Amino acid sequence: MEKNIAPYTMYAEMTPNPNTMKFVANRWLVTNDRSYEVLANERVGSPSPLAEALFNFPFVNGVFIAGNFVTITKSEAIEWQDIMIELRDFISEFLNTEGNEIIRAEFLTAEPEAISVSSDGDSATATPSADLTDFDKKIVEILDEYIKPAVESDGGAIEFHSFDAGIVKVVLKGACSGCPSSTATLKGGIESLLKSMLPEVKEVEAING
Repeated sequence: MEKNIAPYTMYAEMTPNPNTMKFVANRWLVTNDRSYEVLANERVGSPSPLAEALFNFPFVNGVFIAGNFVTITKSEAIEWQDIMIELRDFISEFLNTEGNEIIRAEFLTAEPEAISVSSDGDSATATPSADLTDFDKKIVEILDEYIKPAVESDGGAIEFHSFDAGIVKVVLKGACSGCPSSTATLKGGIESLLKSMLPEVKEVEAING
């Protein structure tokens, strides 16, 4: 007997970043525990046909996809009240159209360093797990257990980049990238937590995703 799958439905949530909105689905969009961010200048050859479709709206500057949500970054020239319903309905229709891919199959299995696509080569990515030291892995475990859930609830993501000379570098994506409150969160929350649990950590810095 064929199992009926419920259609995708979406609702919108505000995030701490006034220029981003989180669109939450009733089903998983990404099931490999990874996240995918595409900026307007990275749309060619991007991992996400959904992101490319959203860039047909001239006010969309960035798309971030993880778990069961899509976070959209808009231009400051337009207000959410004018576009929120249109974007929500567009995403729902895209997801419910047979044959549309959210993430291309080759990117679902690609190594993390192959996921970031940038026209200028400046985008930062997470360090592949195979290259992590034992101390790096401790940092990643702390970020995943204590920080990641809260960051995802705000429509963003945090990924470990590197550790050197007491400095932890992380990549902020989605709603966290460019958020006015991200610096306070980085220093007051993430840095304080890591320093209290790992005395070797002296500072936490964010680099561009």
